Amino acid sequence: MISNVLICTTQVPFTTGGAESHVAGLRGALIEAGYNAEVVALPFKWYPPSEIMQSALAWRLLDLSEANGKSIDLVIGMKFPAYLVAHERKVLWIMHQYRAAYNLWDTPFDDLSNYPDGAQVRQWIQQADNRLIPLAKKVFANSKTVAERLRHYNHIESEPLYHPPPRAGSLRCGEQGDYIFYPSRLEPQKRQELLIEAAQHLRTPVKIVLAGGSADPKRYESLVKKHGVADRVCLRGFVSEPEMIDLYADALGICYVPFDEDYGYVTLEGMLSGKPVVVARDGGGATEFIEHDSEGLIVEPEPRAIAATLDSLYSDRARARAMGQRGRDKLLAMNLSWANVVQKLISGAG
Repeated sequence: MISNVLICTTQVPFTTGGAESHVAGLRGALIEAGYNAEVVALPFKWYPPSEIMQSALAWRLLDLSEANGKSIDLVIGMKFPAYLVAHERKVLWIMHQYRAAYNLWDTPFDDLSNYPDGAQVRQWIQQADNRLIPLAKKVFANSKTVAERLRHYNHIESEPLYHPPPRAGSLRCGEQGDYIFYPSRLEPQKRQELLIEAAQHLRTPVKIVLAGGSADPKRYESLVKKHGVADRVCLRGFVSEPEMIDLYADALGICYVPFDEDYGYVTLEGMLSGKPVVVARDGGGATEFIEHDSEGLIVEPEPRAIAATLDSLYSDRARARAMGQRGRDKLLAMNLSWANVVQKLISGAG
């Protein structure tokens, strides 16, 4: 019988985002279902690369058979290297592997290959995944994209398991404004610079609103200045939850163009807000719910192509409204629920 459940994840100190919301959502759902659930997180440092191997070893050395006299009946592994932890009853729900060793290797977003021992550590990570992931009772993936990576790189089969985004209960359809909204941390892999550069090619009065914190806000301020688009692009920075809901609700459309995303809350939240979602063709999980010209638009990750797409939404607002409604209807019909997630994870333990 399963009573005490530990969720194992990694945490980059002083950083919060979608992964942390994901873990918190799972813990809340387990508690609501009657389980005693806790989160175990170890800090993660990826530089120099030898630190990655030490982090993995730290997880392997942990004894999670019991705690304070209570048996640990189930371990749910979420992120690398936490999912490598040893336990006789372990189920994995993989958000993502160490992406620099896989889909980000040798791309502009790779933080591993530039080190002298980067290739060696990459091989070590892949070997650890190949050997230890299959020891789990069941392997779930955060999305079809993550499942396909596991199959492609590691020849490991997994079951995609979707969950609702954090704001699912708060999002609403509002007015159809004159701006395109992109909510996300401002960082290279999210590629907000594509939107900033696209702004100089717009032919309609459509505006662009970017909301999210950044480790380097001056970089984005300088890009806006460089391209002369201060009248088109609004850098809102961090916004409160009520503001976030309002910005979603009253947008003309949502744009989300990261490179090869794992899941992509922004896509789902845009759909639940009844907005057409513009995604990049190479967006990975961000594209899984969007069929071109149905719930949104799939575009090449190139500024002029993005500008033309945003202009098309502004020029045909009835079409934009219809796509947004189709997206909302589609996602609601999928009935994504935490109750289903909990049932799947518990059943996977056997």
